[in-house]
Amino acid sequence: MSFIRTSVGNGVGEIILDRPKALNALDQTMIDDMHRVLLEWGDDDAIETVLVTSASPRAFCAGGDIREIRTNALAGDTAAITRYFAGEYGLDQLVAEYPKPYVALIDGAAMGGGLGISVHGELRIVTENALIAMPEVGIGFFPDVGSTYFLPRLPEGVGMWMGLTGARIRGADAVALGLATHYVPSADLDGVAQRIRDGAGLADALAEYREPVTTDLPLTKIASYFPLGADPVAILGGLQGAVGDEWCDEMATLLQASSPTSVAVTAALLEAGAQSSLAQCLERELHAAEQITVTPDFAEGVRAVLVDKDRNPSWTPATLDEVDPAVVARIVGE
Repeated sequence: MSFIRTSVGNGVGEIILDRPKALNALDQTMIDDMHRVLLEWGDDDAIETVLVTSASPRAFCAGGDIREIRTNALAGDTAAITRYFAGEYGLDQLVAEYPKPYVALIDGAAMGGGLGISVHGELRIVTENALIAMPEVGIGFFPDVGSTYFLPRLPEGVGMWMGLTGARIRGADAVALGLATHYVPSADLDGVAQRIRDGAGLADALAEYREPVTTDLPLTKIASYFPLGADPVAILGGLQGAVGDEWCDEMATLLQASSPTSVAVTAALLEAGAQSSLAQCLERELHAAEQITVTPDFAEGVRAVLVDKDRNPSWTPATLDEVDPAVVARIVGE
C-alpha cells in the first residue's frame, strides 16, 4: 500500500500525501515513492509543473515517522536509521535542485519533514490554517531536513528562535519571514489548486495573491535574544533576566522544557550551517542524526511526546549548564 497518490494532466504532475491517521508523517515508503516519482517526472517532457498537496484537512505533513525511528534505535538497527535519514535528505536535495517548478500547498500542519518537502521547492503557498514549526528539540532530536541551511538565512535571530524553542508560526508569518512565497485564504485554495491543475500558468493562478504580507512576530526581540552563534546558556540567562516580560518568560519555559543536549547541538548546527551549502548541511545532519538517535534523550523524548504522551520527559543531562561540549562536538561532527 502506498501513502501517496499521483495524477497527471495538462502538464501538471500532482503528488497527494495520503496518510491521514499519521498526519502524513513520512515513512520510508513515502520517501522512496516520492523520490521515484519526482525522478520520473523530472525526465518527462509532458510534465511542466509538480504540485504537492495533502488529502488531510489537518496537515500537509507533520514530519518524519519518528516513532518508527525510535523503534529501530531501541532495537539497535542503525542501518535502518541511516537508510531512513539518507533517503529523506536525498529527497530534500532533489526538491531543492528540481528542474521544474515545484509547488507545495500548505493548509494545515507542516513540521519537520513536512518543511523538507516544501521549503526547498520553488513555490510554497500557505493559508491561515498553516502551522509551521521545527519542534525537534522537544523530542531529543534537532531541526534537520536542511533546516540548518534555511533557518540561519531567515531574518536575524529567527532561525535560532525557531530551532531552539520549537516555536510555531502561522501562514502569514511564514510568508513575511521567507519560509513561504504566497499567502492564499483557505477558502480560495481549492480554486488556486484547480487553476494550476487545469494548466494555467503559475503567475496567472496566483495573480491575485501578490500583496506583501505582514507579521505580528516580535522580530526586534527575537533578534536581540536569539542571535546566531550565541551560547544557549547565555540566551536562557538573557530571557530569565527580563523580569516581568511575558514573552521572555514563555521562551525561557520552552527552552527549559527541551532536551538540553538537543538545544546545544541545534545551536552548533545552525552556526555551522550559516557558512555551508545545502549539501554540506544535509551531510552534517546525517552524521548528527546517526549520533543523536542512540542517545538516551531521543528515546525518552519520543516516548514522552509520541508514545506514552505524558509530556514529561526526563533529560540526561537535565540542564544546559551540564551539557558536555565533547558530546555536542561528537554529534555535530566537529
